[in-house]
Amino acid sequence: MLTMSRTALLAMLAVLALAACKKEEAPKAVAAAVAVPTNGDPNAWQAYASDVVKKNMDGVTNAPFVYFLPLETDADFQAQYDAQMDKVKSDLGRGILEGNMLAFVSPASNKMGDLVVAAFADVAAGSMKGVKVLFIGQAADNERVKAAVAPSGVNYVFVEAK
Repeated sequence: MLTMSRTALLAMLAVLALAACKKEEAPKAVAAAVAVPTNGDPNAWQAYASDVVKKNMDGVTNAPFVYFLPLETDADFQAQYDAQMDKVKSDLGRGILEGNMLAFVSPASNKMGDLVVAAFADVAAGSMKGVKVLFIGQAADNERVKAAVAPSGVNYVFVEAK
């Protein structure tokens, strides 16, 4: 009985000691939002895209698929467009599982919209439930992109780059 009381007392003291040692957590710093780039600098756009993607990760359980196109005036724009189209179609063809995100961003919003519309043309209706599609672009491209991805059953999110 005495041993049991000592053990209980030691356990209580240990709990109290741990509670007293617990330090208060410092408040987390809130990072300032990355501004929309005013030029075609790919690094600035990718930093902006990263910021927007992080803010829209709710419900996403895997690393996002991020697709980027430079300005149309970029010397190898067409080659990059073709490469991104192949990548998106390949990813969609393999199937995207619930909990994933596809993020599309470009200073050439119209061209990125074209890419999304073309890439989703062959996606089976209802085949992407639980997948988030994030389109970061101009408001003028929102509705046609939304209409193109809607049949697949995705959770569509639009963020205006303004």
